[in-house]
Amino acid sequence: MTESVSLKPALGRFGVWTGAPVSPEQAVEIERLGYGTVWVGASPAADLAFVEPILEKTETLQVATGIVNIWTADAREVAESYHRIEDAYPGRFLLGVGVGHPEHTQQYTKPYQALVDYLDVLDAAKVPTSRRVLAALGPKVLQLAAQRAAGAHPYLTTPVHTGQSRELLGPTVLLAPEHKVVLTDDAAAAREIGRGTVDFYLGLSNYVNNWKRLGFTEEDVERPGTDRLIDSLVAYGTPDQIAARLSEHLAAGADHVAVQVLGGADELLSTLEELAGPLGLSG
Repeated sequence: MTESVSLKPALGRFGVWTGAPVSPEQAVEIERLGYGTVWVGASPAADLAFVEPILEKTETLQVATGIVNIWTADAREVAESYHRIEDAYPGRFLLGVGVGHPEHTQQYTKPYQALVDYLDVLDAAKVPTSRRVLAALGPKVLQLAAQRAAGAHPYLTTPVHTGQSRELLGPTVLLAPEHKVVLTDDAAAAREIGRGTVDFYLGLSNYVNNWKRLGFTEEDVERPGTDRLIDSLVAYGTPDQIAARLSEHLAAGADHVAVQVLGGADELLSTLEELAGPLGLSG
């Protein structure tokens, strides 16, 4: 029996998504700029050792995993890590969980049931549904996110997907999509950078199938991806133009948008600073 979810996690309207943990110093700057949450991807290890150093140096910033992979991170160890972090920094850590991809997971069998079983372990270890979210693209896992978590964290999607997800989830469930950005008004340069990141996902069936459900064609999703696909997944232009693109997710029903800056590690803080004003953040 899981607890009912009555309150959405307070993540702020915009957060930051990174493929590796930010340094505590970067986290301080991200918090100063007004971003509410740092999401750490790339399937972090079950010990979640990177979380406390970030929380220690910041005051209100949330840290979330985007996501812990159920095949590589033991659920019991993850639960122990959750409680360790929660005890030290109450209400500031959000556990994002997902099934990964069959192309990169040898043991990938019956993923939906495996995810349900993983959540059962978290329940038994008293990890509250209100402090976890699920990576979700299709309707079945989106519905599971509404039933067994605080909400959903869709990755590499569009505002159209956000709108469809909100309609499916209803108003009370957290919806926190990720969106990629390149701070340049040179469309060719932005698409080149975007393709450099998106190329990896063009080989993953979960993403390809989701794009097809959104109306993209076989040609769109074949490598290297059409301009139509890349432009839908990667926002570029002036800070105001990018902010308008990101805000389309909010207008479509998102509670929070996780911004992933492309173009190299050196671009992270400078891009976030340029976007803070147009996004209406305190920075």
